[in-house]
Amino acid sequence: MGVMTLIPSCGFSCNNHQHQIIPSHTLIAQSSIENEFPRTKVAVGSRTNSSWIDGETEKFSGVLKRRSILLSGFSLLSSSAVVGFPSEGLAVVKQGLLAGRVPGLSEPNEEGWRSYQRPDEKSGGHGVGWSPIIPYAFSVPQEWDEVPVSIADLGGTEIDLRFANPKQGRLFVIVAPVLRFADNLGEDVKIEQIGPPEKVINAFGPEVIGENVEGKVLSMSVSEHSGRKYYQFELEPPHVLITATAAGNRLYLFSVTGNGLQWKRNYKDLKKIADSFRVV
Repeated sequence: MGVMTLIPSCGFSCNNHQHQIIPSHTLIAQSSIENEFPRTKVAVGSRTNSSWIDGETEKFSGVLKRRSILLSGFSLLSSSAVVGFPSEGLAVVKQGLLAGRVPGLSEPNEEGWRSYQRPDEKSGGHGVGWSPIIPYAFSVPQEWDEVPVSIADLGGTEIDLRFANPKQGRLFVIVAPVLRFADNLGEDVKIEQIGPPEKVINAFGPEVIGENVEGKVLSMSVSEHSGRKYYQFELEPPHVLITATAAGNRLYLFSVTGNGLQWKRNYKDLKKIADSFRVV
């Protein structure tokens, strides 16, 4: 008899391995595809090399099973990545163990407003060696949602949080080191130690609007809550409300803004959001 070559039929590379068998009787190799996974059926007309063929078939079947598991795992990972990828525009941040529930955000109250408090476990220390960020809180209408923060935003990596509503406006929180302003203020800074409102807005206002604030400040005021002072500013243009305070070794800048139409239609709500900011 001549030499026959058994080449398994498979959907991926077999590394060109060929097994030569010289049987004493007829050897028939038949491949079939069932359920999209190839399997090799071998009919042997004699006892010659039958145990070797069974062993090779078992090995080949094991390879296919491992391939099936790998493909299934890859499919699951790919599906998860697609589901978790934020869509364009106002991509709502979905975090935590409860699907669809943003950590720190309460249910709406009877007036349709929700309160947000920065979770203790939220990541972001804004610099190696910095102490944990002291939580802050504010209130927003229930239609506002948290949106992803980009390092390309004004303020860069010091922007800790963003919220927005496409019809009403947007807000963000900047947490900046007071060491940028002075290096002798200690570890529990009060905003009055940094300076009066005029000094603070001139120094840190550009962090918010991206340009000098000279001639843009319409009003300034000071309020106090639970022993902590807050400086409040209204700038135009652009339309923006800024609430500033200090805690630990950081300055907190809370900015609420909107375009001309949003400002005109929602000024009352935007002002209420700005006034609600507290470091807790």
